[in-house]
Amino acid sequence: MAGSEVARLRQQIQAEYEAAKQGLSGLSSGTARHTFIAARYERIGAFHEQLIEMIGPDEAVAVIAHTIWLPIDSGTA
Repeated sequence: MAGSEVARLRQQIQAEYEAAKQGLSGLSSGTARHTFIAARYERIGAFHEQLIEMIGPDEAVAVIAHTIWLPIDSGTA
């Protein structure tokens, strides 16, 4: 059951991260944009806490890193 819950959280993390990235290029500006992006990252933080409880801190960081960072982001692609 933990595997399916981790997969669900991974999908939610990806969705929040993509929303935050879209917020960077959206039409809103200033405080509204910052508030939107900050809220996305706060949710990712909450998902991280849930992952820590399920799979431990090291594995939780690895799940998030593999979820939001593409090889091109790290310069390895």
